[in-house]
Order: sequence, then structure tokens, then C-alpha cells
Amino acid sequence: MRAVTDSATMLRRQVKHIWRYPSLILTFAGVPVVFLLLFVYVFGGTMGVGIGGDRAAYAGYLTPGIMITTIAGAAQGTAISVATDMAEGIIARFKTMAIARVSVLTGHVLGAMVQTFIAIAMVTVAAMLIGFRPSASALDWLGVVGVLAMFTFAITWLSVALALVSKNVTTASNLPMPLMILPFLGSGFVPTESMPAGLRWFAEHQPFTSVIETLRALLTGRPAGSSFVEAAVWSAVIALAGYLWARRLYNR
Repeated sequence: MRAVTDSATMLRRQVKHIWRYPSLILTFAGVPVVFLLLFVYVFGGTMGVGIGGDRAAYAGYLTPGIMITTIAGAAQGTAISVATDMAEGIIARFKTMAIARVSVLTGHVLGAMVQTFIAIAMVTVAAMLIGFRPSASALDWLGVVGVLAMFTFAITWLSVALALVSKNVTTASNLPMPLMILPFLGSGFVPTESMPAGLRWFAEHQPFTSVIETLRALLTGRPAGSSFVEAAVWSAVIALAGYLWARRLYNR
């Protein structure tokens, strides 16, 4: 119970930071929106034909990948936030206080999830403005939110661990950057069938692809099937590994 109340206190601290620095959310949403506009309006005509549709069809195909790109980009902000607290000695002071140790990191994770979801909402609105027309039911949308939440939770714990293992803020800002590449090396922007054999195998078996395919199915009103199971397993593995790694680094 104490861990819950302390985590809620740390969450309020993070939420105050979010409203104090709204430019961070604009940054997290801005880069994916630029990718969205670039791919839809520059490559969308050709890409749409490649998937058997038009520019609007490609906007629908692209949006799940852009959502996941937003999560990957926000992970960098989480790492910077944790590393900044470490560098300024705030976390060291929290360790001397009579609070549940895990609450400090949990507050960062939950605060980052709030920030990321606001950015995802902004990206989704932008996608709808340029032609994205989901056919998802209310239940499908609930599934979309759930999948986004579990994957954001996983990636955020991983980014917290990467921040704790970093020696300074600059290193912490760089370590999560490879996550931004994974949607491109998956099914986020083009079908995996169009890739060379070796790259295709990697694209079809890396965690981002199963999450993207799950979102794509739900947003079009189709059953997610095995991709949802894969997405759930990957999210659980990443979350558990990130949590255990972060907790070990925090308690040393």
C-alpha cells in the first residue's frame, strides 16, 4: 500500500513537469508527424499502389507504425528525465527518504506513459486529418489502447534502465535512439514481403512488427490473432527485463 501511495506522489511530480514543459510533448509528437507527412505526401502515391490501394490507403497502413515510432521517440525523453534526476542528485536524496524505493522509478514510468499517450493522440489526429479512416469498433479501440499501453510500459522500463546505466545525460539520450530504427526495419512503413530474405526474417521476428500488425488489425476491425499473442509476450519480456535491470541498477 505504501508503494502505491508513494508512486502516486511521484506520478504527480512527473505530471507537474509535463505541464510545466509542454514543448516536450510537441517534440515527441512533432517528429512522428513529420514522418507521417513525408511518407504520405512524398511516397504515398507509389506506396499506396504497392499495397493495392491509393495514398489514403497508405495513410491507414502507415499510422500504426507512426504510433509505435512515437513510443520509441518518447523513450529518449524518459531516459533524459531519469538521467537528469540522477545527475542533479535528486534520486540520491529520494533514496535517503522514508519512501518506497520502487516508487521513484514507477513515477517516472507512469509519467512517461501519460506524456507518450498525449503525443500518440496528437499523431492520431494528424493522421485522420490527412486521410486515415479507421474502421475499428469501440471494442477494437479499447484493444488498441491496451496494446499501446502494454508496449509503452515495456519500452519505458527499458529506457529507465538505459538511463540508470548511463554515466551522463548525453549518453542516456543516445542509448534509446536505436529503438527509432526498429519500426523501419519491421512492417511499420512497408510490408515485410518486399524485403530481402535476411532482413525479412529479422523484420518478421522482432517485437515492433508484432505490435504494429496487432494495431493494424484492430484499427481495421480484423481479429489480431497470433500477432496479439506475440505482442503480449514481447511486451512482457521487455517490461520484466527492463524492470529487473532498472531495479538492480537503482539499488546498487
